[in-house]
Amino acid sequence: MSNFKKLQIQAIKEWDKLQNDKPLILVGSVTCGRSAGSLSVLAKLKELISSKNIACDLLEVGCIGICYAEPLVYIKKPNNPGVLYANVDANIAEQLINKDLLEDAPIVQYALGTIGAGEIADIPNLYETEMFKHQVRRISRRCGFIDPGNINHYIANDGYSGLSESLKMAPQDIIATIKESGLRGRGGAGFPTWRKWQFCRDAQSDVKYLVCNADEGDPGAYMNRSLLESDPHALLEGMVIAGFALGASEGYIYCRAEYPLALDRLRVAITQAEENGFLGENILNSGFDFKIKIKEGAGAFVCGEETALIASIEGLRGMPRPRPPFPAVSGLWGKPTIINNVETLCSVSHIMQNGAKWFTEYGTEKSRGTKIFALVGKVKRAGLFEIPLGTTLREMIFTVGGGVLDDKQLKAVQTGGPSGGSIPAEMLDLPIDYDSLAQAGTIMGSGGMVVMDEETCMVDVARYFLDFTQKESCGKCTPCRLGTKQMLDILNKIVAGKGKEQDIALLQQLCEGISKGSLCGLGQTAPNPVASTLRYFGDEYSDHVKKKECLACVCKALMHFAILAEKCIGCGRCAKSCPVGAINGVTKKPHIIDQDKCIKCGMCYEVCPVKGKAVAKSPGAASNGEVK
Repeated sequence: MSNFKKLQIQAIKEWDKLQNDKPLILVGSVTCGRSAGSLSVLAKLKELISSKNIACDLLEVGCIGICYAEPLVYIKKPNNPGVLYANVDANIAEQLINKDLLEDAPIVQYALGTIGAGEIADIPNLYETEMFKHQVRRISRRCGFIDPGNINHYIANDGYSGLSESLKMAPQDIIATIKESGLRGRGGAGFPTWRKWQFCRDAQSDVKYLVCNADEGDPGAYMNRSLLESDPHALLEGMVIAGFALGASEGYIYCRAEYPLALDRLRVAITQAEENGFLGENILNSGFDFKIKIKEGAGAFVCGEETALIASIEGLRGMPRPRPPFPAVSGLWGKPTIINNVETLCSVSHIMQNGAKWFTEYGTEKSRGTKIFALVGKVKRAGLFEIPLGTTLREMIFTVGGGVLDDKQLKAVQTGGPSGGSIPAEMLDLPIDYDSLAQAGTIMGSGGMVVMDEETCMVDVARYFLDFTQKESCGKCTPCRLGTKQMLDILNKIVAGKGKEQDIALLQQLCEGISKGSLCGLGQTAPNPVASTLRYFGDEYSDHVKKKECLACVCKALMHFAILAEKCIGCGRCAKSCPVGAINGVTKKPHIIDQDKCIKCGMCYEVCPVKGKAVAKSPGAASNGEVK
């Protein structure tokens, strides 16, 4: 019997005992859970379990993806389905211990759903709810259910079985399997993974490198961070398999220092993998050596670009270089180098565990498999959701995500982060796949998806994303360095009510010039948010420039606040909240806003207690205190 088989049998025994021996309590405590207070919930549970002398297992686990409902607590008793509880605090934690654990009476009002075989009255099966029945949790299936710091939990759930089988194959056969799966890079434009690997495999060199790009920098995107914090061994297994296929003996994980928990869990996982023979010398007695080092990045967005990332690892300033030669031919220290992102390499481990045909069961002809998205913004259920590629935006936002927050009107959805674009509500039936998104003028990127409602100004959205990329530009090439600055200056003029009609045409020209002339992907895609909003929301630019109006009432310079005399009860709250003393009036009499003093901060509108609002905000500059 092989060493791996012995490890697997031991791990499965430990896992089965954990699931069936006594009650099991899981607390989601990665970054999203911790920011919502999961550590205080965990501390309270430990205190109660100790004081009441309860025999149970309490574990910290990763993220199941339901981030909007954190902190999450999962309670499973032997021979019963588990119950997932949402928005747990210390008080609710005590109720869960007293009622569910000690009295065997699950608390329906806090339960999101059950998981596993069997039923509990009035609590639905979680995987039959609207949020989950359109998901296919494959790459994220262990997230939220295993202790990421316990390698045996990973091994007991098929972990490292893909590596065990891969080491018995010829490297070219592994590449053929990845080709059959149709896996495309999960971190950008979706280049076929097998083709990238083949370039490196064919390159003549005595040294080759594999780099995992975990430098996740898109605002609102955190898929990679969650995978690292919830299932770190999946990445390590994928890297060792890829290294064997490429003929590389050394790998790097490039992760930004802003991910301290992810880095901690990676270090623990690397140590465990080395101690159990999955990393280091003579892996699983195969004769193959592979080691992994962690390189902490400083958080520069441009270091998500391959050649800038390579420069950073080499100790140089993170700036891109012209291509060709491409990294697969000449990369880290001039040697053939493959750079894949976290989700791509995690997908590799799952493909080699389950087979290429398994992976192709979902997705489209050109976009195979599933993809994890970070659904954020004005959506009811924000979180991480894994869906088959080809799912429509409508299904993603309204079925999985529950619809727009406060039931407001959907206006647009931004995909691909600062490198992507905004898709209007009229295109909700657009499939989420690489080619469809590209045709719509955006990209999938690493999987960020920002939902925007009717109160969103698309000109301001374009300005926000361009401001981000302009600040993150390394400054090496002129089109990106100066072009994005000029575009940002124009957008700042427009939202300040100083735009001119010719500015819109100039923005179009700059979009084309910067995209064609920039050295790297940051500059080439920086105009996308502006180009897409000009394409689909050109009327908003016209309103800002010609009518000096922001219909969404976002751009302060184009807003107007007035007190409606017929509704004002003279409570004085608006006057007390005004930071510049622009509101005058006496108690129980209608107040008046001095428009010359008003800085349009909106505090009066926010504090007004009158139902229907005695303070009105409107687009445009009205005269005589009237609402336009």
